Amino acid sequence: MATLLIVHHTPSPNCQALFEAVVSGATAPEIEGVRVVRRAALAATASDVLDADAFLLGTPANLGYMSGALKHFFDQVYYPCLDTTRGRPFGYWVHGGNDVTGAVRAVETVTTGLGWRRAADPVTVTGEPAKADVQACWELGATLAAGLME
Repeated sequence: MATLLIVHHTPSPNCQALFEAVVSGATAPEIEGVRVVRRAALAATASDVLDADAFLLGTPANLGYMSGALKHFFDQVYYPCLDTTRGRPFGYWVHGGNDVTGAVRAVETVTTGLGWRRAADPVTVTGEPAKADVQACWELGATLAAGLME
């Protein structure tokens, strides 16, 4: 069975709403044969990454960068997973108060270094998530999970 690892930092109600939409999409009844594993960014390990076939990453934009929690995750898994996970698909979402540019750039930089393959456009949200933003996160989760179905 394929495994989709969702690594997230959800410190606010807005981030939580987007995370829940991603999980809902990834675990939709139409998705079969895919195990969805959820880990808070500060709890995710290199073993989690090595055991996964694809990744979804969620972060707030903090001071023009990804959250410290997601950065910590990347710091912990980068070298142990560098060679083994090259080419694996990933997607991500970012929530910010008014600008997510720096956080998007940071996630893109690290995932490019890891050699991961972006399998869906990122979902970027500023301010309170609208219905379309929540739907986009649902679709992000469903897209990554469906890509793992055999």
